[in-house]
This record gives sequence, structure tokens and C-alpha cells, in this order.
Amino acid sequence: MAACTARLLSDFADQMTDAFFIVGPTATGKSEIAAEVAARVGGEIVSADAFQIYRGLDLLTAKPETTALRRVPHHLIATLSVEEEMNAEKFRRAARRAIAGIQSRGKISIVVGGSGLYIKALTHGLSATPVPDRKLRDQLNDLSLDQLRQRLVELDPEGASQVDMKNRRRLVRTLEICLLTGKPASAQRVQWRTAGSAASGLPLMTWASATTGVTGVFVFRDRKELYERINRRVETIFEKGVIEEVRTVDKASLTASKMIGLRQIRQLLAGNMSMLQCIAEIQQSTRRYAKRQLTWFRRQTNFEPLNLSLLSDGEAVKWITQLAKAFGVRRQG
Repeated sequence: MAACTARLLSDFADQMTDAFFIVGPTATGKSEIAAEVAARVGGEIVSADAFQIYRGLDLLTAKPETTALRRVPHHLIATLSVEEEMNAEKFRRAARRAIAGIQSRGKISIVVGGSGLYIKALTHGLSATPVPDRKLRDQLNDLSLDQLRQRLVELDPEGASQVDMKNRRRLVRTLEICLLTGKPASAQRVQWRTAGSAASGLPLMTWASATTGVTGVFVFRDRKELYERINRRVETIFEKGVIEEVRTVDKASLTASKMIGLRQIRQLLAGNMSMLQCIAEIQQSTRRYAKRQLTWFRRQTNFEPLNLSLLSDGEAVKWITQLAKAFGVRRQG
């Protein structure tokens, strides 16, 4: 037990000090700012985006512009086929390899993204959760939302109070964990939180503030401005040809099929939705996603908050660059 705890402490300590984080909701401008910061500090970027890791669908997944990709090295972007499954544990392993490689070159690793679970996989590690079972998942997907809620209340009352009961995907996954392990999913979340606290020696939510300096920033914008940026971006990808981009995709893995816009554009191509309906629905889904991201990052991380609505891009880059440089000096010291 002692040896296991020692390994845990070492692993989590490394996870918190090996990389500088720039996180936040979609459409905030993270990619552009991160590329500029990385160029100024001689760093390399590790993407923590659940869908940019897939090849193709560059417009739909809002991959960084070609100029940004050429300016500084980017990792974990366009490395998987859309037919491949991806999860937080696979991401964690791939990201750790990328970060180790960056360190070996004497560079600063800058983790950039908005996929909360992927970020948490790096900063806190992961509890051991079962691999999804296709047959069981199909059975659960056949149940109505009310039936899923009822099953979860029966199997894991505490978990039912912690899960968004309107989020079908979360309900299915939580039930899947309960049924495959024979244990309440909420008990496994406690193990996760305990592991994180043991690793830091401090309450989970105080890691960043308890270190000798800032280990990352949480960037966001005023909600009205963010929603306007989201609406414009969706309109822009349609102008640039996202429909033809989606038309080329034959099959997509269960993970890849969850990217916002894929289902709607497929319905458009099938003649089941008008262009205006398609755009409006994608905009709404993206705004909802951004709202969930804002809530998640405010609750789950203690990175330095930075409201980009109050700064010019140049001011934001300068401020984050100073933090990243200080981080690099501490890491080398």
C-alpha cells in the first residue's frame, strides 16, 4: 500500500508540474492565444480537445488555423481516424508521452483545450472505470430518459443526486459503471477525489494556489460576447464548406459521433432538416456546451482566471506569456 501511495504521489506531482495549462470553453480564442504564447516562450502545444484529435472534419472541430499549426509544434491534433474510439485514459497516456518528448527537448509543454475530463485526466489522474460494453450500452440506450433515471436512483441514490438527470449520455455511462462493477459509481468518484487529495497532500481544489506559482490559466469571455462568437463561428464554417467536409465521412466511432454538428449536418444531407434549422441547432448546442464548460472549469480547477473580454488579444498574450515563462523557470529550477 505504501509503495502504491508513493507511486501515486510521484505520478500526480509530475502531472501538475510538467505542463502549463490554458483551458476554457469553446470559441474563446484559446488556440490563437496559445500559439502566440508558445512561440514567445519556445514551447510546444499538446491539444486536450476530444474531437480535434480526429483526422478530417477540420472545420467542424475548429482545429487551429494552418498558420498557427506551422508556427509552433502541436501534438494530438489529427492523429486518429474518425472510426477509432477515444477516451480519457487513452488521451492521458498519449499526452504524457507527448509531454515527456517535449521535456526531453528542453521545451515547455502547454496543454490547451476545453475537454474537461481530458484535462482532469492529466491534472488528477483517473479512477479505474470499466471499458464500455457495447451490448449493455445498446440495452441502456433503448430505455427512456425516465427509465434511466429510475434505474440510477435504485442502483446509486447518491450518484443520482450528482449527475445531470437531463443528460442522457451521463446517465447511461453512470449506469454502465454501476452494472459492470457491481458498485455505485458515486463510490468510485470518492476514490478519485481521495487519490487526488492524497497526491497533493491538500484539498483537491487548492492545487494551483498551493504551488509556488500559477500552473495554468482558465480563459473565458462575458457570456454575451462568447455566444456571439459561437454564432459567428458556426455561420463561418458553413460558408467555408463544412457540409462537404461531413459528406466525406462514412463511418464514425461512438466517440467521434458525439461531436457537435455531425448529427445535424447528416440530417441536413438526408433532407430531414433545412439549412437554417441546421445552423440554429448547432449554434444552440454549442452555446449549451460552452455553458457546461464554464461551469465545469469554475468548479473543477483552480487555474488563474482571465476574462478575455476585458483585454485585447495582445494584452492577454503578454500576461499569459509572463506566467508561462515564470512556470518554465520554476520547472527548470
